[in-house]
Amino acid sequence: MKEQMTTEQLLQGLKHYRRIARQDMLRAPETPHPDAFLKHAESRREVYAELGKFAETHASSDVIEYALDLYRRLPFVTGTPEHAYPEIKGRENALENFFLLVGLDPKTRREARSHRPKLTSPTPELSRLDQQGAPAQG
Repeated sequence: MKEQMTTEQLLQGLKHYRRIARQDMLRAPETPHPDAFLKHAESRREVYAELGKFAETHASSDVIEYALDLYRRLPFVTGTPEHAYPEIKGRENALENFFLLVGLDPKTRREARSHRPKLTSPTPELSRLDQQGAPAQG
């Protein structure tokens, strides 16, 4: 890991990421899967806000450990269609962006990734499909 970031640097980086996620939320209607794109951006923004709030009262090293813990708890959704599981993929993307921001050693991230659980429950969209035989029209 590179030199430890100050809390102020961490907060500035997270604020920058929140702005990017907000811009993505605004452009969601222009994408092929607007609902999924919006959920992905919203999830990223929520993670950045959560980490920022935690950073206000904790040291940078504690924020990094907290982010690693969040990452370890995310289920794997790799290999699913691009627009499936947007909330999980958004959280994963946000945490990986955060790890880049703080210069986390890739080995540490891979170690945390190896502890992630397999996906065990379907998304609400898939549950509705299974129960109704067709997706809900909205």
